[in-house]
Amino acid sequence: MAAEGSDQLLQVVTLLGAAVVAVPLFKRLGLGSVLGYLAAGLVIGPFGLKFFNDPESVIHIAELGVVMFLFVIGLEMKPSHLWNLRRQIFGLGSMQVVLAASMLTFVGITVLGMPWQVAFVSASGFVLTSTAVVMQLLSERHESASPEGQRIVSILLFQDLLIVPLLAAVAFLAPTEAVELADQTPIWMKIGKSALSLGILVAAGLWLLNPLFRILAKSKAREVMTAAALLVVLGAAFLMEIGGLSMAMGAFIAGVLLSESSFRHQLEADIEPFRGLLLGLFFLGVGMSLNLEVVWHNALMVISSVLALMAGNASMIYLVARLTKSKHRDALNRAMMMAQGGEFAFVIYSAAASQGVMSAATHANMTAIVVLSMALTPLVLILGQRFLKNSSPTDMQGVDEVQDEELRGNVLIIGFGRVGQIASQAPIAYGAEISIIDMDPDVIRRSEQYGFKVYYGDGAREDVLHAAGAQNADCILICIDKIETTTRIVENVRRLCPNVKTIVRAYDREHALALLKAEADYFIRETFDAAINMGEAAVKILGADDSEVEEISARVRHLDSERFALEAAGDDFAGQALLLGNQTKGIDVEGQ
Repeated sequence: MAAEGSDQLLQVVTLLGAAVVAVPLFKRLGLGSVLGYLAAGLVIGPFGLKFFNDPESVIHIAELGVVMFLFVIGLEMKPSHLWNLRRQIFGLGSMQVVLAASMLTFVGITVLGMPWQVAFVSASGFVLTSTAVVMQLLSERHESASPEGQRIVSILLFQDLLIVPLLAAVAFLAPTEAVELADQTPIWMKIGKSALSLGILVAAGLWLLNPLFRILAKSKAREVMTAAALLVVLGAAFLMEIGGLSMAMGAFIAGVLLSESSFRHQLEADIEPFRGLLLGLFFLGVGMSLNLEVVWHNALMVISSVLALMAGNASMIYLVARLTKSKHRDALNRAMMMAQGGEFAFVIYSAAASQGVMSAATHANMTAIVVLSMALTPLVLILGQRFLKNSSPTDMQGVDEVQDEELRGNVLIIGFGRVGQIASQAPIAYGAEISIIDMDPDVIRRSEQYGFKVYYGDGAREDVLHAAGAQNADCILICIDKIETTTRIVENVRRLCPNVKTIVRAYDREHALALLKAEADYFIRETFDAAINMGEAAVKILGADDSEVEEISARVRHLDSERFALEAAGDDFAGQALLLGNQTKGIDVEGQ
């Protein structure tokens, strides 16, 4: 018993040690954390130092990291926003999967010489992009909340829905003798089971979870709230799994149902450490599962297949993106990020092998191909970004990139769209020297026509901030409209030049709270003043005179300021009593 416990402890220490050594090293080399985890897994796995001989068991547990990632994404996506994405989920998602699967099936038959059944199953598994890899890359690049990031998430959600139909297709293609040994549950019963699981999850999310969290919050026991958060995620995943659906999809739905809850920030904070740890463990498991013997004995076939399948998949992803009016740069970026196979391929290939559709040798080869494609994705992205940076001479014509310490203005403006242009006027009128950087060549060229010299540069990068003279500025105006990027710029400025004041545009209340946490010196809530002005106009129409309007407006601002301070302390619901509900008969402008 003691020896067995020591062996398990050694494995845990090995996993943690491999991650601690490999990930910082690979990130320092500019290769990213995903490749670091995969390399570490390969080293400690059955084809390396042999600390682990069963990578499948590690992957099965670590899939919960992907599940938790989708839960966090769901928390950030309200039902109304999800509804607005329905065309992207089912339209864009289905178009990409159908065209890519058709292309890869054709490649499998004509180039790789596969029977059509094997080519179809191989292609269908390969087009299901790795949610784990893509979400990790989006997170590292702070693009999850960007419009392009939302399109990618929509496609991933659609792919998650396909696992059940594809497994049914595998069973349909199975030889007769294999079908007799397979699960004989009628299809209507499987559909009913899935619908029942989904219905139970939605009902629990709508009517059970919020009251439960209110009761638990009264206990003021942090560990209980953490346990409850894990219970929700794992419970939703388990419910979907017994219903034959994707565990990640169940966690995502649970997150969406809690996205408007006052506890969502607490839930996200509780889940985050587990999500990161388990997702890293998943990549370690994938690295362990790469069968080097298969790769070595079939090197030419495996490598050519990886390149052919990734190229075919990427070409279809790019085509669909362009057909749906994405920019060339966005389409190319999406193609590079989503060209690899994913974790669902392992499930489909295992089912195909067990039911006689795919031979054991083909199963081993395709598994190795998928793992290699996942490992290649970060490298493809790095090379692709360098290519994009050095190409597109037409797009960059007439645009100057900021050079090292070239700008010396005492005011630095990052982003020169509609907000940056107006914000620049007061400092210019005061006589300040203005330095401006932006990422959009069209904006830069158009600004030139109005007498502004704007340099090309990504303000989220510390080297660009340094080159733009951030350390020499008295203040930096951050006027871009990407929420996560704005917050990251504030954090970078604090680290690079802590004495420089930051003035930031906050998209909404939640963004303002994030900026406060990031130590922004001054932020403007772009919706707040407009909303106050609308309220003042309504009061005037109701008959209030100017003095009453001024007093009421001052009181509302004061109450909002108090509520904001309470929310900033970490309790979203603490300021409820300060919010005037529609059952209030009047407002005491004196505050008594």
